[in-house]
Amino acid sequence: MKTTIDLPEPLLRKAKAEAALRGMKLRELVQSGIEQVLAQPAPKPSARPTAFDLMQEGCGVVESGVGDLASNPKYLANFGRE
Repeated sequence: MKTTIDLPEPLLRKAKAEAALRGMKLRELVQSGIEQVLAQPAPKPSARPTAFDLMQEGCGVVESGVGDLASNPKYLANFGRE
């Protein structure tokens, strides 16, 4: 069966050159690549990490550079409690 695919020009040039180096036609190289990808198990869709997941990885706390707001003079000045 024939089909048309759109490849970036640099990728197409590299693929043609690789096929020639291997003594293959471009069609054979593309078919081989598709077969290799399909032989591997499909990656599981990535779920959005929960806050717990981020904390477990050490990514849940972000350092803002601002100390505790209760003792921050700039924060307290906004409420007239310096």
